[in-house]
Amino acid sequence: MRFSFAFALLALIHSAEAQSQLSRLADLGDYESRRSSSFDQTGANGDYRKLQPGQTMAIFDEAGPAEIRHIWITMDSGEAYHLKKIVLRMYWDGEADPSVEVPVGDFFGLGLGTYATFHSALITVAPDKALNAYFPMPFRKHGRITVTHEGTRDVNAFYWNIDWIKLPSLPDTSAYFHAQYRQCAPCSGWYKGNFYGNDFAEARQDPRWRNVSGEGNYTMLTAEGDGHFVGVTFSVFQNQWGGWNEGDEMIWIDSEDKPRIRGTGGEDYFNGAWGFSKTYSHPLTGLTEFHDWEPGSRFSHYRWHLEAPVRFRKAIRVTIEDGHANLRSDNLFSVAYWYQRHPHARFPSLPPAEQRIPRFIAVGGPGQDPPMK
Repeated sequence: MRFSFAFALLALIHSAEAQSQLSRLADLGDYESRRSSSFDQTGANGDYRKLQPGQTMAIFDEAGPAEIRHIWITMDSGEAYHLKKIVLRMYWDGEADPSVEVPVGDFFGLGLGTYATFHSALITVAPDKALNAYFPMPFRKHGRITVTHEGTRDVNAFYWNIDWIKLPSLPDTSAYFHAQYRQCAPCSGWYKGNFYGNDFAEARQDPRWRNVSGEGNYTMLTAEGDGHFVGVTFSVFQNQWGGWNEGDEMIWIDSEDKPRIRGTGGEDYFNGAWGFSKTYSHPLTGLTEFHDWEPGSRFSHYRWHLEAPVRFRKAIRVTIEDGHANLRSDNLFSVAYWYQRHPHARFPSLPPAEQRIPRFIAVGGPGQDPPMK
């Protein structure tokens, strides 16, 4: 798969190789610089569009060959959880089914529907409410990006700047950018006892305690084709006391019987250790929201595999446990990001807007009284 100069530079910006990448900055590229934006075409200062409930608006509609290098979006809305109710879709080269279909907040790492400020190599949320993405998005013939408002109140002002380059051609190795939203709210955990005393001792003897097969794992991505997985944003709204993070990631590649990649715990996958105690934000990994361990606790994370995107040639399935062996019943929300050759498999149906909003659900178990039998 092809990496653009921008992708490589972002991946290495805090590494020992950054200097050698920056040395290429003086090289003159064979492209035309372009921007698509919401600027006021009358020359006045109304540099935005209104977005009404039920409306779909195109914010990018351009001919290729080309590559998008940066997307900036901000909006003024008084509607609660508008980040979960506005859906971002991207279409490449005339495809009928989008390669990206994600609530706009989730796409920019805000999977619980509220704003947080953080900086990573590929997504940055800057003060105030400025949503930035730096994924390279190449297309050969035509690129189209839309936003659809599935809420109930007008977005008074929706702004965007999309920076892109017009190219003479794209290499045959260029793959298309994809992003897929998933959720389980709640997940179907099997443990409803307490984490102390005889209940938990008995649970450790349950056959379900040993999750060898990955049965019941939360699925972040399934894809078919030739490509590579570059990362995920992942948010948790806990329904039970304790922590979701004892769950391991498991990744199946090219329909192999066993996961080729298997981890040691949720905080380990997001490059932390020994649970979480504070937020952090680094180029490739971060915890951007964290509120303790009781029911109602909130976690938002990202992990970019820019050091070695996970390569697949036929298919990939990316999963993670909700607690050890999927014993928990939390609300999980994720966006997986990857590149692949077309065609891609059709995505799962996007849940209705109201079902995408994080809220406490009585599932029984630790921290809930009485426990569900």
